[in-house]
Amino acid sequence: MNPGIDRLSFYCPAYALDLRRLAEARGVDPDKYLSGLGQETMAVAPPDEDIVTMAASAALPIVEADGADDFDWILVATETGVDQSKAAATFVHGLLELPSTCSALELKQACYSATAALHMACAWVAARPDRAVLIVASDIARYELCNPGEPTQGAGAVAMRITARPRVLEIDPFRGVHADDVFDFWRPNYREEALVDGQYSTRMYLAALTAAWERYGAASGLDWTAFRRQCFHLPFTRMAEKAMLHLQRTARWPSEGFRDRIADGLAYNRHTGNTYAASLYESLTCLLETAAEDLAGARVGLFSYGSGCTAEFFSGVVRPGYREVLRAEAHRRQLADRVALDYRQYEDIVRLPLPKDGGEHVFAQYRTGPFRFAGLSQHKRVYERL
Repeated sequence: MNPGIDRLSFYCPAYALDLRRLAEARGVDPDKYLSGLGQETMAVAPPDEDIVTMAASAALPIVEADGADDFDWILVATETGVDQSKAAATFVHGLLELPSTCSALELKQACYSATAALHMACAWVAARPDRAVLIVASDIARYELCNPGEPTQGAGAVAMRITARPRVLEIDPFRGVHADDVFDFWRPNYREEALVDGQYSTRMYLAALTAAWERYGAASGLDWTAFRRQCFHLPFTRMAEKAMLHLQRTARWPSEGFRDRIADGLAYNRHTGNTYAASLYESLTCLLETAAEDLAGARVGLFSYGSGCTAEFFSGVVRPGYREVLRAEAHRRQLADRVALDYRQYEDIVRLPLPKDGGEHVFAQYRTGPFRFAGLSQHKRVYERL
């Protein structure tokens, strides 16, 4: 058995904006968002929710179900860092009350870093089969108001327990990678919102997909017939369709039934928007929890892309009995129970600045998960468990 994902848990903020409301405010046809991007709603993080609270909220059900005594690492993958030195993983470590023998590390490479964490964790537990690693991918995608990227905003986190004897997905030992130095998406230290060249980023994504797939095939000896399902990094859900069409043109993937290969992995992302490092694993969670077919024994193709850029095509095999450890009902209820914002409420949240004077600030309490970002004190972020 190969190491892999033993348990998955997904979390998103309790507030959402219907993109029809955004389209009305921007004076555009709603189909530009609903059909053109494949997005219906975006998750909106309130002022007292950030990547730390989302990460801890995603990971808590795993800790409660399996304990934390065997964790050697907590790896937090994000491009929405909260401090230039102190790792977000250390905050999450404290909120979850992990043992002091569990090391904490933050990883960054745009939307790719959770995949790097996954391979690091698999290598670690392969050498120490009685131990485990906790990975959390957590991000908030935010652009300026009226920016072309605004309808692709989102927020969410996915936590994964990685073991040598996984109950959900074994990770295959072969992969295809592609890296290059490009400026398709970036966020300088002096900016809170990202900068993106949308059309160029799509071209880079597809070029990296072709290269990574070719190298995966050379390393594995497998072709498209090896996969029953396919998940992609989803900056917007229509990207999966663009990727499959691209593979048909460049790698001779079949056109027949290609939508069936991707459809079950899109619903969660369609209602949260882009979750950056968590996006691919949110899609994987959705696939496993919503597919009517029992996928035990099925190989799933996975494509991870991080702007800038690093990309990887890899795969995994679904374990028998995987449904017994999923949290499908809790995740569906979480999405269904969100508060629907009107446009003015959304804009008020976006315009509310984070204090930068290092003084004493107590934040108003909104609806969050079990943790919240309570304020600032002497330049320190203050978190609390509710």
